[in-house]
Amino acid sequence: MHLHFVLMLALSALAAPAAAQDFRFEWRGSGGYGFRGAVSFADVPAKGLWTQDHVRCFEIDGTRDGAPIGRWALGMVTEETTWQLTFDPEAGAFVTAGPDWPISQAWNMDGEGMNCGASGFGFNLGDFAQDICLDNTLIVESQVPPNTPFPARETSGHLFGPDACLGSVVVSRQQR
Repeated sequence: MHLHFVLMLALSALAAPAAAQDFRFEWRGSGGYGFRGAVSFADVPAKGLWTQDHVRCFEIDGTRDGAPIGRWALGMVTEETTWQLTFDPEAGAFVTAGPDWPISQAWNMDGEGMNCGASGFGFNLGDFAQDICLDNTLIVESQVPPNTPFPARETSGHLFGPDACLGSVVVSRQQR
Protein backbone atom coordinates (compact mmCIF):
# COMPACT_ATOMS: atom_id res chain seq x y z
CA MET A 1 0.00 0.00 0.00
CA HIS A 2 2.84 2.40 0.83
CA LEU A 3 4.47 1.87 -2.60
CA HIS A 4 1.14 2.53 -4.32
CA PHE A 5 0.75 5.82 -2.41
CA VAL A 6 4.30 6.93 -3.32
CA LEU A 7 3.72 6.06 -6.98
CA MET A 8 0.42 8.01 -7.07
CA LEU A 9 2.08 10.99 -5.41
CA ALA A 10 4.91 10.94 -7.96
CA LEU A 11 2.48 10.72 -10.88
CA SER A 12 0.35 13.57 -9.57
CA ALA A 13 3.46 15.74 -9.23
CA LEU A 14 4.30 15.09 -12.88
CA ALA A 15 0.80 16.07 -13.96
CA ALA A 16 0.66 19.20 -11.79
CA PRO A 17 1.02 22.53 -13.57
CA ALA A 18 4.37 24.30 -13.35
CA ALA A 19 4.69 27.42 -11.17
CA ALA A 20 4.10 30.88 -12.68
CA GLN A 21 7.00 32.15 -14.77
CA ASP A 22 7.92 35.59 -16.08
CA PHE A 23 9.84 36.41 -19.25
CA ARG A 24 11.24 39.56 -20.83
CA PHE A 25 11.74 39.95 -24.54
CA GLU A 26 12.78 42.40 -27.22
CA TRP A 27 11.74 42.43 -30.87
CA ARG A 28 13.73 44.24 -33.52
CA GLY A 29 11.99 44.93 -36.78
CA SER A 30 13.22 46.75 -39.86
CA GLY A 31 13.28 50.50 -40.31
CA GLY A 32 14.27 51.22 -36.70
CA TYR A 33 11.01 49.73 -35.34
CA GLY A 34 10.95 47.48 -32.31
CA PHE A 35 9.51 46.91 -28.88
CA ARG A 36 10.35 45.57 -25.44
CA GLY A 37 7.95 43.60 -23.38
CA ALA A 38 7.26 41.14 -20.63
CA VAL A 39 4.85 38.30 -20.03
CA SER A 40 3.87 36.36 -16.93
CA PHE A 41 2.41 32.88 -17.27
CA ALA A 42 0.39 31.12 -14.58
CA ASP A 43 -1.31 27.73 -14.36
CA VAL A 44 0.82 26.44 -17.22
CA PRO A 45 0.99 22.81 -18.26
CA ALA A 46 4.16 20.93 -17.38
CA LYS A 47 4.62 20.00 -21.05
CA GLY A 48 3.57 21.54 -24.33
CA LEU A 49 3.04 25.06 -25.58
CA TRP A 50 1.72 27.92 -23.47
CA THR A 51 -0.91 30.21 -24.96
CA GLN A 52 -2.80 33.42 -24.27
CA ASP A 53 -5.00 31.33 -21.97
CA HIS A 54 -2.03 30.97 -19.59
CA VAL A 55 -1.04 34.66 -19.59
CA ARG A 56 -1.47 36.52 -16.31
CA CYS A 57 0.30 39.78 -17.28
CA PHE A 58 1.52 41.11 -20.63
CA GLU A 59 2.86 44.38 -22.02
CA ILE A 60 4.78 45.70 -25.04
CA ASP A 61 6.22 49.19 -25.51
CA GLY A 62 6.99 50.12 -29.12
CA THR A 63 9.76 52.36 -30.38
CA ARG A 64 11.17 53.74 -33.60
CA ASP A 65 14.82 54.69 -33.48
CA GLY A 66 14.55 54.55 -29.68
CA ALA A 67 11.62 56.99 -29.41
CA PRO A 68 8.29 55.73 -27.96
CA ILE A 69 5.57 55.12 -30.57
CA GLY A 70 2.95 53.03 -28.77
CA ARG A 71 2.00 50.61 -26.06
CA TRP A 72 -0.30 47.65 -25.67
CA ALA A 73 -1.04 45.66 -22.52
CA LEU A 74 -3.35 42.89 -21.40
CA GLY A 75 -5.60 45.32 -19.55
CA MET A 76 -6.49 46.87 -22.92
CA VAL A 77 -8.16 43.68 -24.20
CA THR A 78 -11.75 44.15 -25.35
CA GLU A 79 -14.17 41.83 -27.14
CA GLU A 80 -12.85 43.27 -30.43
CA THR A 81 -9.16 42.75 -29.66
CA THR A 82 -7.20 40.20 -31.66
CA TRP A 83 -5.17 38.32 -29.04
CA GLN A 84 -3.23 35.14 -29.66
CA LEU A 85 0.06 34.13 -28.08
CA THR A 86 2.00 30.88 -28.53
CA PHE A 87 5.12 30.26 -26.43
CA ASP A 88 7.47 27.28 -26.37
CA PRO A 89 8.85 27.09 -22.81
CA GLU A 90 11.42 24.42 -23.72
CA ALA A 91 12.93 26.68 -26.39
CA GLY A 92 12.43 29.84 -24.33
CA ALA A 93 10.91 31.51 -27.41
CA PHE A 94 7.70 32.62 -29.02
CA VAL A 95 6.63 30.24 -31.78
CA THR A 96 7.44 31.62 -35.22
CA ALA A 97 5.43 30.98 -38.37
CA GLY A 98 5.56 27.62 -40.09
CA PRO A 99 3.29 24.98 -41.61
CA ASP A 100 1.67 24.25 -38.23
CA TRP A 101 1.46 27.91 -37.23
CA PRO A 102 0.45 30.26 -40.07
CA ILE A 103 -0.26 32.90 -37.41
CA SER A 104 1.41 32.26 -34.08
CA GLN A 105 1.29 35.69 -32.46
CA ALA A 106 -1.45 38.31 -32.78
CA TRP A 107 -1.04 40.93 -30.10
CA ASN A 108 -3.69 43.56 -30.74
CA MET A 109 -3.19 43.05 -34.49
CA ASP A 110 -4.89 40.72 -36.93
CA GLY A 111 -3.30 39.16 -40.02
CA GLU A 112 -4.27 42.18 -42.12
CA GLY A 113 -2.48 44.50 -39.71
CA MET A 114 -5.27 47.03 -39.54
CA ASN A 115 -7.14 46.50 -36.26
CA CYS A 116 -4.85 47.82 -33.55
CA GLY A 117 -7.21 50.75 -32.94
CA ALA A 118 -7.03 54.48 -33.46
CA SER A 119 -3.84 55.61 -31.71
CA GLY A 120 -3.21 51.89 -31.13
CA PHE A 121 -0.16 49.67 -31.27
CA GLY A 122 0.05 45.96 -32.06
CA PHE A 123 2.24 43.10 -33.31
CA ASN A 124 1.62 40.11 -35.57
CA LEU A 125 3.75 37.14 -36.48
CA GLY A 126 2.24 35.29 -39.42
CA ASP A 127 3.27 33.30 -42.46
CA PHE A 128 4.14 36.45 -44.44
CA ALA A 129 6.11 38.52 -41.91
CA GLN A 130 6.62 39.73 -38.38
CA ASP A 131 5.40 43.34 -38.22
CA ILE A 132 3.66 46.03 -36.23
CA CYS A 133 0.49 48.10 -36.54
CA LEU A 134 0.17 51.76 -35.62
CA ASP A 135 -3.12 53.67 -35.63
CA ASN A 136 -4.94 50.86 -37.53
CA THR A 137 -2.22 50.79 -40.21
CA LEU A 138 0.18 47.98 -41.08
CA ILE A 139 3.73 49.34 -40.93
CA VAL A 140 5.30 47.53 -43.89
CA GLU A 141 8.67 49.14 -43.15
CA SER A 142 8.80 47.23 -39.83
CA GLN A 143 8.60 43.77 -41.45
CA VAL A 144 11.13 40.99 -40.90
CA PRO A 145 10.94 37.38 -42.18
CA PRO A 146 8.31 35.25 -40.41
CA ASN A 147 10.79 32.61 -39.24
CA THR A 148 13.11 35.13 -37.53
CA PRO A 149 13.77 33.69 -34.03
CA PHE A 150 11.93 35.48 -31.23
CA PRO A 151 13.53 34.45 -27.91
CA ALA A 152 12.55 35.48 -24.40
CA ARG A 153 14.56 35.21 -21.23
CA GLU A 154 13.20 34.11 -17.90
CA THR A 155 13.24 36.81 -15.28
CA SER A 156 11.94 37.51 -11.81
CA GLY A 157 10.73 40.67 -10.19
CA HIS A 158 9.53 42.42 -13.36
CA LEU A 159 7.39 45.39 -12.39
CA PHE A 160 4.43 45.33 -14.78
CA GLY A 161 2.53 48.51 -15.57
CA PRO A 162 -0.89 49.03 -13.95
CA ASP A 163 -2.62 48.08 -17.22
CA ALA A 164 -0.63 44.85 -17.81
CA CYS A 165 -2.37 42.37 -15.49
CA LEU A 166 -5.92 41.15 -15.15
CA GLY A 167 -7.69 38.80 -12.79
CA SER A 168 -9.99 37.69 -15.59
CA VAL A 169 -9.55 38.61 -19.22
CA VAL A 170 -12.44 39.50 -21.51
CA VAL A 171 -12.77 36.82 -24.20
CA SER A 172 -11.22 38.22 -27.37
CA ARG A 173 -11.15 37.44 -31.06
CA GLN A 174 -8.40 34.81 -31.48
CA GLN A 175 -6.69 34.07 -34.78
CA ARG A 176 -7.19 30.57 -36.12
